[in-house]
Amino acid sequence: MVTETVLELQGLSKTFGATRALANVDFDVRAGEVHGLVGRNGSGKSTLIKVLSGYHVPDPGGRLIIGGEVVPLPVTGRAAAEHGLVFVHQDLGLVGAYSVLENIRLNSWASSGLQPIHWKTERASVAEELARFGLFADPATPIDSLSQVDRAIVAIVRAMHHLGVTGDGTGDSTGKVLVLDEPTAYLPTDSVTRLFDAVRAVAATGAGVVFVSHRTDEVLNITDRITVLRDGELVETVVTDDTDEDALVALILGRALDSFYPDPIHTEPGERVLTVEDLTGGLVKNLDLEVDRGEIIGLTGLMGAGHDEVPYYIFGAKDARAGHITVNGQELPIAKSTPTDAIAAGVALLPADRLNLSGSAAASVEDNVALPVLKKYFSRGRLQLAAVRSQVGGLMTSFDVRPAMPNLEFSALSGGNQQKALLAKWLQMEPSLLLLHEPTQGVDVGSKADIFVRITEAAEAGTAVVIASAEHEDLANLCTRVLVFDNGRVVGELAANELTEERILALCYRGGRDSNAPAQMERKFRWRPHRVGYDN
Repeated sequence: MVTETVLELQGLSKTFGATRALANVDFDVRAGEVHGLVGRNGSGKSTLIKVLSGYHVPDPGGRLIIGGEVVPLPVTGRAAAEHGLVFVHQDLGLVGAYSVLENIRLNSWASSGLQPIHWKTERASVAEELARFGLFADPATPIDSLSQVDRAIVAIVRAMHHLGVTGDGTGDSTGKVLVLDEPTAYLPTDSVTRLFDAVRAVAATGAGVVFVSHRTDEVLNITDRITVLRDGELVETVVTDDTDEDALVALILGRALDSFYPDPIHTEPGERVLTVEDLTGGLVKNLDLEVDRGEIIGLTGLMGAGHDEVPYYIFGAKDARAGHITVNGQELPIAKSTPTDAIAAGVALLPADRLNLSGSAAASVEDNVALPVLKKYFSRGRLQLAAVRSQVGGLMTSFDVRPAMPNLEFSALSGGNQQKALLAKWLQMEPSLLLLHEPTQGVDVGSKADIFVRITEAAEAGTAVVIASAEHEDLANLCTRVLVFDNGRVVGELAANELTEERILALCYRGGRDSNAPAQMERKFRWRPHRVGYDN
């Protein structure tokens, strides 16, 4: 049986200066299939997606065929939409000042002419579509007031609407193509499950789906075929049922990954770096925490448990209501402390939201990396640009940030390279305390391993590290201790032989209601497959 090809790229190339992001790539998507697109950060996946959406102009010579019709390159955004291409990009593409309803429906209203808007009906319809993904927000809510997770759900609901898929998951999207570029980066597990159900429903109507993800388990779960890019070139397209995770990772990296995590560190009780007493704010209630030099402490829990707020209170990025925070013997006032005070005390924070909270998307890599230490490069009132460029260039080489171009716009880097650049930015200061929130979110398998090595090296050099993360396997393999939160409180601490992924997960779900919960629940949760890591 011959399956119709709904989208085909032939001989696609794209260069940025001396860097070739794509080199003569062929790629096709069939009607009714979910086609995975994977490779390390910087392999060319996002560039390919941005060519399809009209954001990038490809090099001459490539061809784009949609539904059997040759579409001239460069394609425009309007032409992409007219040919049934619907995108959910990494940056989501939402308008922060507009409401949820307006973001989802705006394009539909614009194309319907001067027809009256039936607000009550539209609100009810959007509410139904949101509820399907577990989001029960008022459609009148401004996007800016939503969490990153909820924004991602809104972007996905908008895409489903443009495909003609209704709130109950039905509709006709025959001949269309849904492109999901890292759609699950901010989604909780239950929403990922709902998304996969929706993706399968869309494919069942005859649409093709391009699925880009950093998680090998997701790609192997949801796709029919997988195309692997490496350094801008097509490596291979495989049938998902004919491959496994080890083989996929080997294709992505160009080698087998023998050891994903660094050797565990062994620390003796040492100098106290961080003391937190009775910290209360937001979801967090009466937290006590002590961290010594060289320790790597994990904070985790289910969504809404409060663990992810802790780094921001310590750094002064959020105001707590009560408590005491002491770093290197210096108390940071709860009500008045600022990030500037925390940095002066030797604290560094790398938030999960890279482009909005960690770095400046429009600034250069050089500006982003040099910012915390910029004052030392001033001489007689003038900034020594050559010295800054030399320092940043050295850090980019050391941390394997690609391409190693300090003057490149930060947003032009792939997610993994952005994260490595930001980690270099803070580690160059040799902080006493390094706070990390989801440090490998949206990071490829190779970059993730590099980041783990850097975190471990920092701890071995004496830095105290606190990681707030929902990646239980990572915490079990990196940390000396892990504190599990439920309803804003620490309900259990795991260390040594007790520190396993299964026992972390068990405590998360039991909420510490039973002191024997880890041992009792371990077998129940052992079904969760061991995963090497992320693949993009």
